[in-house]
Amino acid sequence: MPDAPPPIVNVIKTVGDAFLVDFPSVVHAVQCAQQIQAQLQAHNAEKEKAEQIHVRIGIHLGDIVQRDGDVFGDGVNIASRLQALAEPDTICISDMVHRDVAQKVPLGTVISLGRPKLKNITQRFLVYALLPERPKGLRQHLQVQRLKLRRVGTVVFVLVFVSVLFLAGVVILLYPSLLPLSTQDSALRTAAAPAALPLPDKPSIVVLPFKNMSSDPEQEYFSDGLTEVLTGDLSQISSLFVIARNSAFTYKGKAVKVQDVGREMGVRYVLEGSVLKADNQVRITAQLIDASTGYHLWSERYDRPLQHILTLQDEIVQKIVTTLKLQLTLQEEGYIVRKHTDNLEAYDSFLRGVELFSRITPETAVQARQMFEKAVALDPQYAEAYASLGWTYFVEWVWRWSADPQTLERALALAQQALALDDSLPRAHSILSNVYAQKQQYDQAIAEGKRAIALDPNNDFSYNRQGAALNFAGRPAEALPMMEQAMRLNPHYPPLYLVELGWAYRLTGRYAEAIATLKELLGRSPNFMTAYLNLALSYLRQWVSQQSPAAQTLEPAVAAGQRALALNDSLHLTHIVLGWIYLYQQQYDQALAEMERAVALAPTEAGSYAALAEVLSRVDRTEEALEAAAQALRLQPSIPGEHLAGVGTAYAVAGHYEEARAPLQRYLSRYPNRLDIHLMLAAVYSELGQAAEARAEAAEVLRLNPQFSLEVHKQRLPIKDPAVLERHLAALRKAGLK
Repeated sequence: MPDAPPPIVNVIKTVGDAFLVDFPSVVHAVQCAQQIQAQLQAHNAEKEKAEQIHVRIGIHLGDIVQRDGDVFGDGVNIASRLQALAEPDTICISDMVHRDVAQKVPLGTVISLGRPKLKNITQRFLVYALLPERPKGLRQHLQVQRLKLRRVGTVVFVLVFVSVLFLAGVVILLYPSLLPLSTQDSALRTAAAPAALPLPDKPSIVVLPFKNMSSDPEQEYFSDGLTEVLTGDLSQISSLFVIARNSAFTYKGKAVKVQDVGREMGVRYVLEGSVLKADNQVRITAQLIDASTGYHLWSERYDRPLQHILTLQDEIVQKIVTTLKLQLTLQEEGYIVRKHTDNLEAYDSFLRGVELFSRITPETAVQARQMFEKAVALDPQYAEAYASLGWTYFVEWVWRWSADPQTLERALALAQQALALDDSLPRAHSILSNVYAQKQQYDQAIAEGKRAIALDPNNDFSYNRQGAALNFAGRPAEALPMMEQAMRLNPHYPPLYLVELGWAYRLTGRYAEAIATLKELLGRSPNFMTAYLNLALSYLRQWVSQQSPAAQTLEPAVAAGQRALALNDSLHLTHIVLGWIYLYQQQYDQALAEMERAVALAPTEAGSYAALAEVLSRVDRTEEALEAAAQALRLQPSIPGEHLAGVGTAYAVAGHYEEARAPLQRYLSRYPNRLDIHLMLAAVYSELGQAAEARAEAAEVLRLNPQFSLEVHKQRLPIKDPAVLERHLAALRKAGLK
């Protein structure tokens, strides 16, 4: 550890073999944990097994409360779960800690555990394991799920958490494993309320479903619609953090405590209320509650003629803005007094459509469309109704409920019509973004998505679809924060969000996190074919880049690929993925058969020919490989740039280095974390006599995997001709790789 003045510590208390110590910062917490591990490692080296001491350490940055000489709070709960996740001699830290110390403390070997499910912890966040050195003979990726407690000699459990309430103090708790397991578990449960999501750095709120106080259950659409409209209006205020409607509606019909809701959703305030609609009158009660205390900030009952419902909604939003002392931009001041429609019947039809469409079935989508069509017929200036009508067509297209090729064009036209009436309507910009993405016009999709988010900074779906567009556009590093924000805004996020998140992790080379995310998805949706394809590719890339243990084979990739094939054998991507896996298993005939099948299924897709070209080059069918590569360059890829890896590889293996260089360079400009493509480009530069460029690519290989081995690469690289393989390896040695 670097020399530094020791931090000022305060021993809060000792209880038998346990003690609590206060540190001044999270940096000191990590340094202390590392010093503990280093000292014990030196101790264990000189001791027999029975005398060794091994520790698990968990570190989290979170709120705590000191009371009567003890500490309580969510920081304790999460730290205890991280400790349980760690293995002996490792340190587990949360993403919050990692971001705070990564540039300040040498962390040694950092292994991502993805977003594991921690016991009694609602939130899922990134977790990392710190090891003093690269593991030898052990799994590089520690288990994501909690391991059974191990006792080797004396095992000490160390829980570290950092208070942000008390000058970022750190408390360390040590529990000896000589206690019976039941005693240990009870010790971990002493502070134990369910864990909370961290509060955002701005006022935060969830709008719970307003209760229908009418004796008529058919009036449910009105109370649900009011909830949705209020959520949507509040969502457009940038100085406020608003939980998505989908997560809020998980509480519908349930008796809940606002404190529990606030903790589970990670918000400070809860808006709840009820609606009674009878004849031409409406009674709305609403109350804004501070979830941290249960204190009612305000409560109102409104008795109004039904025709004043829109004005009443604006009053409620304005009251929240005033109570929370929110700062509004001039544009946002316009939002909260936006006139939706003056036509009460049109508004009623719109609310009915919203309720029907929320069920997401082909039948209810048709019924919802009829309601939105009625709304625009009653009020041709009703921009929101046009946007929602367009949304029904887009969903119909995405879910393939209609074979009509004009369905997507209809969605586009309606969104444009909505924007002609109101250019500040977020939903309409979001529809345009999604339509452009379907048309593979990714620059326009990203621009419209950015506009939708600017207008509605709390819309989780807009963040999710922007992440998807960025993935398709070859910008996965930018997609990751979009996906994380979508999942934070909607803690009960749908499985689709995990698809995009896992895809982004894979494209950025974070294969362990991709695998963990996709496994979580398949645990919820076991027949999600796209997830199996991404999982197969993640296993394959992890193996190729030597980020998986030496003993691990490609069998998990094969199993995932075959499962995808069983779910859909008519998709060309399924055959491409299986072909790649067979290729790296050096089952060349099977690999070639899969790529030929992909071309037969998608003869106008650039990726099919690029994959075929790569396999042909590796089995020494050079002329056919060059012909397939040229055809790939003539065709349009479904994902921009993704075919360039196969094309460049085919040229390189065929010995056409000048032609290989540009496709490989262009591919890496989009996806800079593909280790195997950096290797191929390093060999190309070596063959072209560009020594400096070759060394730079070799440096990128070592950046991605400091433990890279040319000998392992030789064993795993599928090139059938030994002479071609040896020439490739010689070029890499020339670039400086060993």
